[in-house]
Amino acid sequence: MSHKKWIVADADKEKASLLSEKLNIDPFIAFLLVSRGIDDELSASDFLSSSCAFSSPYSLKDMDKAVSRINKALEKDERICIYGDYDCDGVTSTALLYTFFESLGADVIYFIPNRLTDGYGMNMSAIDKIKAQGTNLIITVDNGISAIDEAEYIYSLGMELVVTDHHQVGDVLPKACAVVNPHREDNSIRFRDFAGVGVAFKLACAVYDGEVEEMLEQYADLVAIGTIGDVVALKGENRGLVKAGLELINTDSRIGIAALRAAAGNSENELNAVDIAFQLCPRINAAGRMDSADKALDLLICDDYEDARFKAEQLNLENTHRHEVESNIIDDIKQMISDNSSLADERVIVIAGKGYHHGVIGIVASHIVSVYGKPAIIIGIDDDGKCTGSARSVDGFNIFEAISACADLLTHFGGHPLAAGLGIEADNIDLFRQRINSYAMDICPVMPAQSITLDCKLSPFYLNTDLVDNLAYLEPYGADNPQPIFGLFNVRLMSVTPIGDGKHIRIEVQKKGQTFKIVKFRTTADEFPYKKGDNIDLAIRVSKNLFKGRYYLSIRCEDVRLNGIDDDRYFAEKSEFEFFRLGKDVQGSVYPDRACLAAIYRFLKQNNGWLYSFDDLYFALGQNISYAQLSFALDTFDEAGLISLDGEKIIINKTEGKADLENTNVIKTLKGRLNIE
Repeated sequence: MSHKKWIVADADKEKASLLSEKLNIDPFIAFLLVSRGIDDELSASDFLSSSCAFSSPYSLKDMDKAVSRINKALEKDERICIYGDYDCDGVTSTALLYTFFESLGADVIYFIPNRLTDGYGMNMSAIDKIKAQGTNLIITVDNGISAIDEAEYIYSLGMELVVTDHHQVGDVLPKACAVVNPHREDNSIRFRDFAGVGVAFKLACAVYDGEVEEMLEQYADLVAIGTIGDVVALKGENRGLVKAGLELINTDSRIGIAALRAAAGNSENELNAVDIAFQLCPRINAAGRMDSADKALDLLICDDYEDARFKAEQLNLENTHRHEVESNIIDDIKQMISDNSSLADERVIVIAGKGYHHGVIGIVASHIVSVYGKPAIIIGIDDDGKCTGSARSVDGFNIFEAISACADLLTHFGGHPLAAGLGIEADNIDLFRQRINSYAMDICPVMPAQSITLDCKLSPFYLNTDLVDNLAYLEPYGADNPQPIFGLFNVRLMSVTPIGDGKHIRIEVQKKGQTFKIVKFRTTADEFPYKKGDNIDLAIRVSKNLFKGRYYLSIRCEDVRLNGIDDDRYFAEKSEFEFFRLGKDVQGSVYPDRACLAAIYRFLKQNNGWLYSFDDLYFALGQNISYAQLSFALDTFDEAGLISLDGEKIIINKTEGKADLENTNVIKTLKGRLNIE
């Protein structure tokens, strides 16, 4: 994984102390609240409250029109079609409105597009199918705000439309009886960050015209899963919706969700928002990614437990298949980069492969961003030559604007600053790679550093289940309210043990006479660059597990590094190196002189080469050698035949005689550019 800058959050300790006193809460929790910007009595009280003041659904523009048209459909027994989406938010939204209207005795059907054949949102072919089923009214959930042409087509066929969506509103609204979207500027609502399922819930509440609490008892579980799955801000009303949903999921959830919990292997432990995000949401999403989202919807609306168990196991299989497909694509990309390292040297990594499944390329792109610390665009080339790409970026580089600058090469595109999608002809991929990287060089010669924010440095003394219990006041965790990450600094590494068929490791560390076992997922023992006796820093999350009737502390490692690393120096040197490669003059040390070359080669010989990343080698050398010096030294050794580079792996070659490093092209070119005699 790419090296991340560690930022320790700060907080006004005086404010935290005052907050702790006024609200009678743990001083540590008050400190964390203040560090997250919740620093006054009113906002903290609202945040910590077990209840939530929900706004009237009629605060949303057009809600009255939506209810009026729906009531007309109910009175006249018109057929209503819920038009959903294939992700977790869209599936739960569809399930919510479908079951709600069914409970009212409505003539209701649903349609969820297929990711691979229909694409996102409304399309003419789907509208034709819905019309053929005798539909009078279409209600969208989690889509529709941009369906301008499709809305006109719906009316041309004699049907009508109600749009409920939460995506950003364009300059023109689609033709509809009502367009309910919290991002409309003419709304009178204070909180606007609902997921699609939150807007669907508001619609159901308005149609029902009853107490919100009654509706929460019926649908909060679906709202919580969709809200968590769509990674919208867990604050304001979303926080109240998710709290209510978690309570329902852990006490009396619907049959389909109970079966899905069992299939995920977590039917006994109480689930929190993080569990939902990592256990339930991926399984629901897997159906839409790999096949048809109808499988997930069928599970959520199922009323027979045995049938639900079967459907849940099917989603489990889809999720396992999704993991396998992802792994295969990632392995293929690693091999491509190993064969052609220049792919990863670009400002924006653009990689295309035949048969890459469109349903997972977005996840793969996110993985590549994590590994290389750069924006990534992964393009799948189908057998018929159709190419679909998914892009992910880093904070500070707007990937949507970058793709927009290459619009003439694309068949279609859309997205946001951190994520986007595109279509392209295969013949244009190489030119697209050149163009988007030329744009990136002009706009952002050095990519912004990825970072990880630590809530605070933590003494080992506080690592116990009491800490976890106190942190529960901050739940549910999610976007804008992440699970706390703590820094455990200068601990001694005692052992590394493979777990989970070797896919993960458990590391044992010690400090001040206390020993802790910490799990690091998705890292094998062979990939872990630290050895027994090293002093390391850990970024950790804490939770607790129930085992044989007793709770035990569980610690998960999010990031690890050698103790004493100077982040500012690392990122400054890396930036200077990248500027130098762009032909610009720099102030830092670039040239690897004889002593520098000798020190690096001696280290490599002592370690029988290097099996880990370039960054790990840089830090292992103690930062006495600059980023640029190390890079040019390795290029020099490679040219001279002293080493072989296999990706980032360094293999020491058997050589006879002394290598003439001064006569390598790398050294001669550097001397010429730097005017070194």
